[in-house]
Amino acid sequence: MKIDLTDTTSGKINKALVQGRRAIGTPAVGMVLTLVIVTDEENAYDALKAANEAAREHPSRKLVVIKRVSRSPRDRAKARLDAEVRVGADAGTGETVVLRLYGEVADHAQSVVLPLLLPDAPVVVWWPVNAPVDPAGDPLGALAQRRVTDTYACEQPVAELTARADAYTPGDTDLSWTRITPWRSMLAAALDQVDWRITGAEVEGEEFNPSCELLGMWLGDRLDVPVSRTASGGPGLTAVRLATDSGTIVLDRADGSLATLSIEGQPDRAVALKRRDTAELLAEELRRLDPDDIYATTLRFGVDRLNEQTAGAATGGGSAAGKTAAGSAGRRPAAAAERSGEQGAAAGGDKSGAKTSAKAPARKAASK
Repeated sequence: MKIDLTDTTSGKINKALVQGRRAIGTPAVGMVLTLVIVTDEENAYDALKAANEAAREHPSRKLVVIKRVSRSPRDRAKARLDAEVRVGADAGTGETVVLRLYGEVADHAQSVVLPLLLPDAPVVVWWPVNAPVDPAGDPLGALAQRRVTDTYACEQPVAELTARADAYTPGDTDLSWTRITPWRSMLAAALDQVDWRITGAEVEGEEFNPSCELLGMWLGDRLDVPVSRTASGGPGLTAVRLATDSGTIVLDRADGSLATLSIEGQPDRAVALKRRDTAELLAEELRRLDPDDIYATTLRFGVDRLNEQTAGAATGGGSAAGKTAAGSAGRRPAAAAERSGEQGAAAGGDKSGAKTSAKAPARKAASK
């Protein structure tokens, strides 16, 4: 069922939602959260389609905020709110309200959204494109417990990671980080099978792919080893190589679907490591609404390392040209092991990762 409202208010939209639920015979509200999608007209269809698929796992009220910018000064002066209310089969699981904001009302989107939030339910704000530099400082982001961005959609995705680290607030996350969850889980499981000392790592993938940078930062932070970055034709991440004192561990995914795990002294194994679509990534993020501390420490580690490289180049210590945020991770105190117990939750619930990630730093601390 669809209800179109022109030049309306938040109160009328709420009445339309109640009317729609009664018309289809479901007066009860059985939704677990409010998902606010801030996008433009061009990307609204794909974003709402992904949200509807994710809503099968997380029934939610979806509020799509589209700010219509008028070029004419006369049109900009006319504040207007149009809405499309969808319930029942047209909304998938939950309810959907598409809000189109014109004129000055576009600068006060939070005033429109606030009365439409589900009472006593968490709020998640998702920017598929054009996310603010400081999501928590955005008026809409301030309403949410979780704020989801996607640096892969930015013009300069790697540089955007630095801005994300500087403006990080607990509750921020990024789909580029979510994309590497299977990789982190697989690498943690592989290291849990051996008791070798890790001496270095190499991440291979698309040149300007933020997921590749984040994986390199994570490896450097958790394993306390130098990490190099190699560009490939993709798609996305293509391989990770871990150098150890007993051989090389390789996780290679050349086709974006099936990967091969190679461990010295063991037969090669084929593992499913397909590239996931936006709906799957969003559904994973909606499973946890608490702050992602591993994401925060990974961002800060990578940016700190990049700043050290830049400072070294400025003082004649070498050139930082061509190095990414993953770069050469260098050496870090064994305090990284204290946070390693959080890795299992961040790597998709793999508890073995907590023990694995602590091995190299713990041995170094003991030898000291």
